[in-house]
Amino acid sequence: MAERAQATLLEGGLVVDGTGNPGWPGDVLWVGDRIVALGEGLRQRLPEGIDPAALDTIGCHGKVIAPGFIDAHTHDDAIVMRDPLCLPKISQGITTVVTGNCGISLAPYRTAQSRPPLTLLGIDSFLHATMAEYRAAVDAAQPALNVASLVGHTTLRFATMDALDRAATGDELARMGALLDDCMKEGAHGLSSGLFYEESFAAPAEEVTALARIVARHGGVYATHLRSEMAAIIEAIHEAGDSAFDAGVPLVISHHKCAGPANWGRTRETLPLIDALGGRQDIALDVYPYVAGSTVLREDLVDGVIDILLTWSDPHPGVTGRMLADVAREWGVDQQEACRRLQPGGACYFQMNEEDVERVIAHPRTMIGSDGLPHDRHPHPRLWGAFPRVFARYWRERKLFTLEQAVHKMTGMTARNLRIADRGQLKVGAFADVVVFDPATIADTATYDRPRSASTGIERVFVNGVCAFRGTEEKPEVLARAGRMLTRAA
Repeated sequence: MAERAQATLLEGGLVVDGTGNPGWPGDVLWVGDRIVALGEGLRQRLPEGIDPAALDTIGCHGKVIAPGFIDAHTHDDAIVMRDPLCLPKISQGITTVVTGNCGISLAPYRTAQSRPPLTLLGIDSFLHATMAEYRAAVDAAQPALNVASLVGHTTLRFATMDALDRAATGDELARMGALLDDCMKEGAHGLSSGLFYEESFAAPAEEVTALARIVARHGGVYATHLRSEMAAIIEAIHEAGDSAFDAGVPLVISHHKCAGPANWGRTRETLPLIDALGGRQDIALDVYPYVAGSTVLREDLVDGVIDILLTWSDPHPGVTGRMLADVAREWGVDQQEACRRLQPGGACYFQMNEEDVERVIAHPRTMIGSDGLPHDRHPHPRLWGAFPRVFARYWRERKLFTLEQAVHKMTGMTARNLRIADRGQLKVGAFADVVVFDPATIADTATYDRPRSASTGIERVFVNGVCAFRGTEEKPEVLARAGRMLTRAA
């Protein structure tokens, strides 16, 4: 006789279902990995075949029951295998991470020695020549959360070109297209680009559009780190919009920002432009809730005005966690010279204005993504705190949106935009990816000085029906690794 699947009942919470609709007091019931009922008083009217004595009932009075959060923008491609407990993410209530962003994906590429910006993934060797190989590796590692992957344009360039300071030839573009087509057949969710990075900056829009057409045939999406987030941001948005529109593919603008003091306030221009483009095409944004970004050390980002916090340096590891200006002063050089001496390395760049962040995060097209770099020695606090920070700062404190809208930005909206099937909503038949949190106490505790710190208020996290995380005051604890490698929604 087959073993009966475990039944779990979350009882008496505020059910916020991920659609953006008002929450309601009630229960959520699932059997195995699928939700079977929602409503009030479910324990008194259990579906046939569920033994009340064997039911795992969890009281949720005063708590919110929501879909597990989906991190729209990560660089977790490798860490889900190297550290499959995924504590920084699951402790935030995140049950699915979207990898392969900014043109950088672990597959399809095999090399013994990677180069920037691929090193943002924290490893030197890339081992997976196909998306199928990457999928098998993730499944073998069995991380605590689910993984949905984009295919990186920069990775495709590395895999097919001998020099990246030029456009791809016809043969090279054909090879890129063949690799991308195979990845899409193997379930990838779409294409990402990082035209901001030198290794892809020489790629013309036509190169990206040709690849995006392949994604369109498979029903995927195109996510882009724009060619510029500074002075040329308007032109960059038009380029991205035109590439996606010409290819017939939905567009996601990654970590939307107006970077650098000279551009502060320009979200008053960029957001109306994005809405105008949205009149002709499917377009969305993601954002992290901080005024500092984080990437590799680059001299062109060192302007002598903004603060720059060093997150790692290979030649000078002792500077980790210090400000670039202080190191430059100590060495008796300007900040650009200090930057050159510290490379390869990484940094947090305090290049945004809080009012711009608020405009973007409140925008109805905006999803939440952490954009954390899990391999940094002194990571940006967004790695551990992005999602609870949205509730604590932008919902509870700033009141920029309702609780239901905040949850929607992390769940249903993201699942729809990134083609993630049967997740992101609490509904009958959906996978039981669920988070229980305290709306009064959910908050980030990670800071720039102390970035590795678990958030408060996340009480339980369920992944595919299994209780994967329990938050306690003493020690947050990963209980199980029940994550899966996902395939694109049809």
